[in-house]
Amino acid sequence: MAEPTKAAPRPTGAGELFQLLRDGQPRTRSDLAAITGQSRSTIAARVDALLAAGLVAPAGEATSTGGRPPATFAFNPAARVVLAVDLGATHARLAVTDLVGNVLAEDGEPIAIDTGPDAVLARVVQIGERLVATAGRTLDDLVSVGVGLPGPVEHETGRPINPPIMPGWDDADVPGMLSERLGAPVLVDNDVNLMALGEHTARWSAVSHLLYVKVATGIGAGIILDGALRRGAQGAAGDLGHIAVPGGVDRPCRCGNTGCLEAVASGPAIATTLREAGVDATSSSDVVALVRAGNLEASHAVRAAGRSIGGVLAACVSMLNPSVIVVGGQVAGAGEHLVAGIREVVYHRSLPLATQHLRIVPTRTGTEAGVLGASAMAAEHVLSPTAIDTLVG
Repeated sequence: MAEPTKAAPRPTGAGELFQLLRDGQPRTRSDLAAITGQSRSTIAARVDALLAAGLVAPAGEATSTGGRPPATFAFNPAARVVLAVDLGATHARLAVTDLVGNVLAEDGEPIAIDTGPDAVLARVVQIGERLVATAGRTLDDLVSVGVGLPGPVEHETGRPINPPIMPGWDDADVPGMLSERLGAPVLVDNDVNLMALGEHTARWSAVSHLLYVKVATGIGAGIILDGALRRGAQGAAGDLGHIAVPGGVDRPCRCGNTGCLEAVASGPAIATTLREAGVDATSSSDVVALVRAGNLEASHAVRAAGRSIGGVLAACVSMLNPSVIVVGGQVAGAGEHLVAGIREVVYHRSLPLATQHLRIVPTRTGTEAGVLGASAMAAEHVLSPTAIDTLVG
């Protein structure tokens, strides 16, 4: 005898009910009662609680076959705002967004991450407060802050752990330092994880398996599997930059090892290669400018760096079998040369089944990937069923 089909779990509280409304589609109380199987009075009480919190708003009237048309309700993303912070080795990008990632105000400026957490985070607070005001909101409307850092982060605590390019940041209480000033919970993650999350949320939401590879001052990857960001046991998953390049040069890396991908194929590493060949280059931006100006040595060096990255990614493709690899970061601004080098090696070295439908493409979100991911992480923190129940309770 066949096993009876189990019914899908029914929403049990306001937080669970709210998840049904997050798609933005207007629904009536009767619609929600039919979906959940709960009584009209229970649904009415929970909708009223969500309305009072501002998370749900009236969305007009439904079509009626007779009598007074019933009112509809939908998620109100403008109810609160989040602050998204993307910190790199040499830049800061911040944005205030609503709860679905629409940017209300944004700004960016050069920073030096190696000046330490006190100076950098003080500047983040200044810019963040100004952006909240520019968006026409107050800090009372700020419900969460998402921060990306260019180094390893213990996700559970939000503290950077021995970050190679961030002297003075080891074990810094970034969440505590920011939440004290901004009055909202702060979530911190590795910047590449947030770039992967931003790219996936904004441009590749239909793809369940994606790698985002950042090539800039450092090299790293964010991993999306089964539609969710995967950080590993301590948050260190995706640290491509410190994998040894197969057959690569024995160049010292700032992590203390030699022959790491970052030491061979990052922006500064490419600049070093060019200087050794007599070309004036000291940074990632110099490399990109030379390629855009048609310098052949720079173009060849960037493609060679792509091949080195492809050698490491080929193993990742065999292990994780993504359907899309997105290449971003400052060096990706050099154009097709980097991606072409990556494709050349990945498609040659990986098994045909793993590359049968694999796409290797430049970023579609560009420099916005980090803030979009930080916004998505911050918003998810306050829109989970448990968080909503706490808010309306």
